Amino acid sequence: MDQAEARLQELTVRLGRSGWVNNVFITDDTDALVAADTDALIAATTQLVMESQRFKDLALPPQLARKFYLLRQLLTLPGPTDAARRAELAQIATRLVSTYGKAKYCPQSGSYKGKCLGQSEMEKAFSTVRNPAVLKDLWLGWHASGRVLRDDYVRFVELANEGARAIGFADVGDLWSSKYDMPSEQMRKEVLQLWEEVRPLYLSLHAYVRTQLVKTYGPALVPPGGLLPAHLLGNVWGQEWDNIYELVAPPTLAKGEDLSAVLAKRKIHPIDMVRYGEGFYTSLGFPPLPDTFWKRSMFSRPRDREVVCHPQTWWVDDPGDVRLSMCINVTAHDFVIVHHELGHATHYRSFKDQPFLFQSPAQDGFDEAIGDTIALSITPTYLRQIGLFSGQQGAMDADIPTLLRQAMDNVAFLPFGLLVDEWRWGVFSGEITSGDYNAAWWRLRADYEGIAPPVPRTEQDFDPGAKWHIPSNTPYMRYFLAAVFKFQFYRGMCRLSGYVGPLHRCTFYGSKEAGEKFHAMLALGASRPWPEALRTFTGEDNIDASALLEYFAPLKAWLDEQNRGQKVGW
Repeated sequence: MDQAEARLQELTVRLGRSGWVNNVFITDDTDALVAADTDALIAATTQLVMESQRFKDLALPPQLARKFYLLRQLLTLPGPTDAARRAELAQIATRLVSTYGKAKYCPQSGSYKGKCLGQSEMEKAFSTVRNPAVLKDLWLGWHASGRVLRDDYVRFVELANEGARAIGFADVGDLWSSKYDMPSEQMRKEVLQLWEEVRPLYLSLHAYVRTQLVKTYGPALVPPGGLLPAHLLGNVWGQEWDNIYELVAPPTLAKGEDLSAVLAKRKIHPIDMVRYGEGFYTSLGFPPLPDTFWKRSMFSRPRDREVVCHPQTWWVDDPGDVRLSMCINVTAHDFVIVHHELGHATHYRSFKDQPFLFQSPAQDGFDEAIGDTIALSITPTYLRQIGLFSGQQGAMDADIPTLLRQAMDNVAFLPFGLLVDEWRWGVFSGEITSGDYNAAWWRLRADYEGIAPPVPRTEQDFDPGAKWHIPSNTPYMRYFLAAVFKFQFYRGMCRLSGYVGPLHRCTFYGSKEAGEKFHAMLALGASRPWPEALRTFTGEDNIDASALLEYFAPLKAWLDEQNRGQKVGW
């Protein structure tokens, strides 16, 4: 095991270096470098997993047994044992990410004529444009980028499944869902149970937003009682709706200050956004970001080369060498994203002294929830504490706008967070065939989210490919789990900070006590099963949606009142 960890660490650092360069400087040469290093890491991990099988019946000391457990599940992308087929998989995996990173849409008419929009620019456009014809054109243009990935993805699935079977899993989806310290079937059952608990809140939000959008766009575009058009939700994927808050905001209640407007008025720079995020973590007792972070990170899109703008936090040479790659827009949305991404950096640095196989989260939902927990504390109280907002906290009825905006980010996301991997699990298992990729995608989106594309789609399209996590092969269930965990973590941080009052008003900014307990959990890395790690922080040993429901309870009551007489569901 010592030999295995040393070899894996060497290859992971090598891939981290080439992957970083490829991410911030996409060329054929950097594609080739990262493909070769991906192939090498897959080959070595596969060989080590197969060799480790000879120890599977031994009674081992607990920590050593856990390392063997984690080794078997280490790969997100397993590869065939045949060298040529494995190299082909690595090349396809690299090509999928690079093709996505270079994707742009250049409108031929309208206000964006003559401009070419990549992911960052497309997200910015969707956050502000309200003309439905323009939004439809942009939506179609961006989703067309997925078509060129389809054939590669079909082959990718075939080769990756071959690799999963070689190390003892039914398929890649089985491998992914086995990483949660419980059998795959139990994990999937618990996820669906969580969804059933939070679904009534989502349905109430969906009905309210639909009613308001009918008022804005009319019943011809937004069918009363029907599905929401994906292109009208303020987000290129329709996964979060906070950008259209002003279209649905309750006119009878005070709207409060607009963070995006404040940031623009103060001429906040992208690096300033990161400094604000760093300040929250240092207020909890975490160390400042290292000098290398500021020297090596990418905060804005360069003018001279192709890059991947999708926000990512990296550790390259070791978990202390953290970097951010992101094309930051100075908006409230990206203010939250920056706080989220620095949660990854904080997590990596917390477990950096663990052995290699423990240098990872207790489970991937934890890793995503850390920054999201901090982001929940971006309340008006916190924004006043750091000097961005002015004035005093209003009466309880003034909380509804804040809760509604939070729900349009957090609650609206829940079904999307679930269905992305529901789709992929079906693809990997063969239940969804390549001839049904796109239709199955939109069936799930209709069933879970109540969302429809702006025009009919066909199997010539590959709309899942227009979402970064599909070509990058990044498991997505982590985001659904994080969407629940973060409220559980948040409630724990509020309790530890001594806060008493409505949960949604809490900010634990500046609480060293909460920060110390949080760090103790993060420092464990993957050395303990996640229920044990959770217990060291909150005293609980299972994921629990009650904190999320408590947080939004005042909003749920208000939404139900607003929806009286309206159809809920579709």
